[in-house]
Amino acid sequence: MKGKFLQDISSNSMQVIINQLCGLYIFYILSICLGKNDFGEINWSLALLLTSFTILSFGIDQVSVKRIASGGNEKTILSNYFSHVLLSGILLYGLLLLGSYLFHPFFKQHQLLLLLGIGKLMIFFSTPFKQLATGKEKFRPLMFMCISSNLVKSLSLLMISLFFQLNLSLIIGIFIIADTVEFIVSVLITKQAIKVPVMPAIQKHEYKSLLKESLPQLGVTIFTSAIARFDWILLGLMGSAVVLAEYSFAYKVFEMASLPLLVIAPVLIPKFTRYFSAPEIDNGTADKLNTIFVLLRIEMAIAACSGMTLTLIWTPVIDTFTFGKYGLVNQYTIFILSACLPFLYFNNILWTINFAKGRLKMIFYLFAISFIINIAGDIILIPLYKAEGAALAFLLANLVQSGIFLYHTKLEGLLKNSHPLLLSPAAAILSGYTAISLFHQPWLILLFACLLFFAILLLTRQIRSTDWLKFKRIIGL
Repeated sequence: MKGKFLQDISSNSMQVIINQLCGLYIFYILSICLGKNDFGEINWSLALLLTSFTILSFGIDQVSVKRIASGGNEKTILSNYFSHVLLSGILLYGLLLLGSYLFHPFFKQHQLLLLLGIGKLMIFFSTPFKQLATGKEKFRPLMFMCISSNLVKSLSLLMISLFFQLNLSLIIGIFIIADTVEFIVSVLITKQAIKVPVMPAIQKHEYKSLLKESLPQLGVTIFTSAIARFDWILLGLMGSAVVLAEYSFAYKVFEMASLPLLVIAPVLIPKFTRYFSAPEIDNGTADKLNTIFVLLRIEMAIAACSGMTLTLIWTPVIDTFTFGKYGLVNQYTIFILSACLPFLYFNNILWTINFAKGRLKMIFYLFAISFIINIAGDIILIPLYKAEGAALAFLLANLVQSGIFLYHTKLEGLLKNSHPLLLSPAAAILSGYTAISLFHQPWLILLFACLLFFAILLLTRQIRSTDWLKFKRIIGL
């Protein structure tokens, strides 16, 4: 279907852009309106809740997308998955309520857990509908599902801040209402636009089959969730809410820098699932393999440029907008996090390839190793270097993950074509250092660094005139 991929990318891009801008606005408002203790406590609670609910998905989210994209019975998959999130989500929240009575001192210190948990439970309930839309490549309905909560939060915070003084109680109330709206919107869109009935019901045989296929992915889900947010949790426990507030601010902006990855990653899963079902791919003789390496080079250039830009403008821009609260204090943290971007892009491509090929056990062991390295790094480095230690542990885990992925991914020519993983970041470091040495004004530094960076990529043939033609092959134009 000519042009469909671009339509999907357009819808997914709009969703990601709106969510990231709204998320950044929400984060910014909270960071300047709340003290670092309250800001850190909100982020600690959200990190723990989001990690817990992600683990409770059991990896069914990705497997359901794969099954639906492969032509599985979408009604049955949705019914089983929806029943799963209802039962597991209610059980988790029940345990939180029980824990608040058994461990009252802990929950008194972290009283936001129960309140924010209501909203995150609603988001968890909406997950099956989003995965259904992804598997069916209904990215426009998916966009409306995904943006509703952040839109309600952003608009509510904006309107209330114009007429009233924002406080913690108002903010928590807004969060709960907005997350509930997202669940309601997801249900309505699934019934009215996607035309799949919403009926929680477990068919034992199909549910067992879904769980069995998801078991290797369950381990991956646990490990990726922990890698993504365990540093936040440990910083809150081993450091302080203030340190966590500073680190979480830097990490949120770092996530914004990975926006292109968030746009293309969900679209590639169903595409690669069908793409790698062709036997010629395994033989390594198909010309289409070259387009994967074009995609790899393009993503490495984007990642390196994003990291360079983020590092160069961080202190002057962030200190201006946060009145000196989160800029200079995070300059080393953001430099380390920026260095992670090429590895994140690289790992996503190789994960998608292996997931599409059904190599879930290999992925499981790989993420297990990454998880152990990240946790060990956090435990050792956080007491020594606080936020910078957490960032270093995250970088180390992603570096090792890239090496293992590269070694175990069976794709002819992959090793030979993986040099952009080092060349693009090296060009970014050289460009940034040269610009800082020659200029003092931030905008001149950034402009010169970007021009030099792309000049180096052209000279080293990391960007080529034929890239667009090859890139169109993988997207089916």
